[in-house]
Amino acid sequence: MSRTIRLLPPSVSRTDAYLECVADFAGASMDGSGIVDPREAPVTGAAVAELVAARLAEEDPATVLAQGWVHCTSRWIVDAGTDEMLGFIATRHRLTPYLLEQGGHIGYSVRPSARRQGVAFAALELALADAEELGIDPVLITCDEDNHGSRRTIEKAGGRLEDIREGKRRYWIGDGRRQQA
Repeated sequence: MSRTIRLLPPSVSRTDAYLECVADFAGASMDGSGIVDPREAPVTGAAVAELVAARLAEEDPATVLAQGWVHCTSRWIVDAGTDEMLGFIATRHRLTPYLLEQGGHIGYSVRPSARRQGVAFAALELALADAEELGIDPVLITCDEDNHGSRRTIEKAGGRLEDIREGKRRYWIGDGRRQQA
C-alpha cells in the first residue's frame, strides 16, 4: 500500500497529531525531528509550541544558531487523505564536518505503524525537490549500516553509495561537486 503524503512546516495546530506520532515511536530514535534524545521529546502542548518555534527559527537564515548547528528546514510528514502525522524529515542547508561524516543533508523517520507503505520514499522525493530549490547539489544522505529499509529507500531515490564510515552508509544523490572531509 502506498500513501499520498505532504510535507508541512511544524505547527502548534497539529499538537495532538504530533504527540500521537511521538508516542508511536515509543522512545526510539526520531531522525529528522530535531529531537536528539527521544526521552526528551515534548509531552505537553507548551513543550510542542517551544519545539515548533525552534524548528521554524532554524529555517530562517537570519537566525543566529549555536556553534556547530546549521540552518535546517524541518517538515512533518502528513497523510494527504487522513491528515495523520506519519513522521519527520529535515533538510540541513549545509554540512559541518560531523554531518559530512555521519548525518548528511537529509534525515528522516517514519512512525512504526506507517512503515513499509511507501511513506519514507515519498517524503524523501519531496525533500529532494526542496533541497534542489535550496541549491543543495549533490545531497548526502546517511543511514545506519543495518537499516535495510532506509538503505532501500535511499537507493530507490537514486542514492549512490560512496562508502561506509563508523557504521553509517553514505549516499550521494545529484551530480554537483561533493564536499570533501
